Amino acid sequence: MTVSILLFPGSNCERDTARAFERAGAKSVIVRHDERDLPSKTDLVVIPGGFSYGDYLRCGAIAKFAPIMNAVASFAKSGGKVFGICNGFQILLEARLLPGAMLRNENQRFISRDVHIKVASAKNLFLSKFKESQILSMPIAHAEGAYYIDSNGLKELYDNDQVALTYCDADGAKANVNGSIDSIAGVLNKEKNVFALMPHPERAASAFSAGNDGLALIKNALEF
Repeated sequence: MTVSILLFPGSNCERDTARAFERAGAKSVIVRHDERDLPSKTDLVVIPGGFSYGDYLRCGAIAKFAPIMNAVASFAKSGGKVFGICNGFQILLEARLLPGAMLRNENQRFISRDVHIKVASAKNLFLSKFKESQILSMPIAHAEGAYYIDSNGLKELYDNDQVALTYCDADGAKANVNGSIDSIAGVLNKEKNVFALMPHPERAASAFSAGNDGLALIKNALEF
């Protein structure tokens, strides 16, 4: 299993992400933003967290124009699996590979802490090993993480089982850490081959950090 992990100017999570995927049993390759093709043996593309292009203009707004993103779009449209984490989520929204948009956190501050998230739908390849309503814990670290979509789009997400993860408290009750509409923490595209979340699974991939829930999610993403 070969995982291509993208690197943009300002990215800072690609090495941790590579180590987490390697810990899960995958071979990882770092792919620069100015490449025009993905490695030929790519099974999964991961867009990691960080601050691509310094988050200038708007998070992900410049990264979507990077040459490698044309290859990512083609890969996704041909059915290839794409997985975005935090800034990767923002980039996939800007590139229109996922529906919706990302706004600044409701409190207008950068938030960095552990959160609980609930599996809203396991009817996809990324979360198929989890039970619906299962509660996971992993860190968030973002200033622009309030997911937004209009009412028609939100209905369509639920109708198609595209809402993958929601924020909750330790008991599973709905919680909203950043102002995301309906406490949404992760979504899928309609075809279910593109998935992204704001929490960082690669930072919860060891019992010595924030537990192993992130590693379990990463292992699930490698299932085909």
